[in-house]
Amino acid sequence: MNKSQKIALFHEMVLIRRVEEQAMQLYQEGKIGGFLHLYIGQEAVGSGVLAARKPQDRVLTAYRDHGIALASGIEAKTVMAELLGKKTGTSKGFGGSMHMADVGLNYWGGHAIVGSHLPFAAGMALADQYRGEKNVTLCFFGDGATNIGYFHEALNLAGVWNLPVVWVCENNQYGMGTAVARASAVTEIHKKAEAYNTAHSRVDGMDVTKVYEAAQQAIEHAREKGPYFLEAVTYRFEGHSMGDPERYRTKDEVGQWEGHDPIGIFRKQLLDEKIADEKTLNAEEKKVEKTVQEAVRFAEESPNPTWEDLVETVYVEENGEVL
Repeated sequence: MNKSQKIALFHEMVLIRRVEEQAMQLYQEGKIGGFLHLYIGQEAVGSGVLAARKPQDRVLTAYRDHGIALASGIEAKTVMAELLGKKTGTSKGFGGSMHMADVGLNYWGGHAIVGSHLPFAAGMALADQYRGEKNVTLCFFGDGATNIGYFHEALNLAGVWNLPVVWVCENNQYGMGTAVARASAVTEIHKKAEAYNTAHSRVDGMDVTKVYEAAQQAIEHAREKGPYFLEAVTYRFEGHSMGDPERYRTKDEVGQWEGHDPIGIFRKQLLDEKIADEKTLNAEEKKVEKTVQEAVRFAEESPNPTWEDLVETVYVEENGEVL
């Protein structure tokens, strides 16, 4: 990455953090309903991986999807509008927190059922292979999904058919409130890929530079040779979702991980390498603050979806008949 790309990456990571913090506040004010899973602490994974993809490469993820949505190119105001259930949201306000998508950006959505999107990713990669197109499908999921049947079925077929897919495991140490070691016989998650003859590696998911470099290698491998499994070791600073009492981990543990904040790590790298100075980075943070406040205002002023919007979303009319 060149200088401007690195600064843009810093901007993006800060944007993800601020959008999530604002979402937390709006949820507490009762303006966001349903479930809300925050990406705070994991910004380096989504931003690092997606910085390495090409526009034609598809992206799928699970329910912790706001950060991936922003990194895929969806505007903050559209993300915020979807969180508030507004017509101007990514899914016209009907998807909410867990179902953001924009096919035009090759972001094929967040998926609420654990592991359910892995077979979709295999299918998309199969379609590209069948058509002879050099595209890669990037599939994000958590460590908990690797204990689900969907995971093993999808990785097996990807291995059998040598599909161009990158499996990105965001290992944030817990499947809801259960530590990895209590639920998985294999604690180095990437080693599960060996059962399916799939190349694999592990990367520090708190360092966006390392994630970017690892993602470049993984994507190139998938494009030319077949499936690749990348495990990014990361940590979510907030609970599994809003209302999580977090009785399964200590404040000391959270504090230790917060000391390795991915944004702080990248900021220091930019300063040490003289890519940017404090004034430049502070200016980027101010731009983010303005963007987020404008996004909140846009979302709150946007109209709610109507009954007609719902019908049009679900049904198709052909020759005067609703199908």
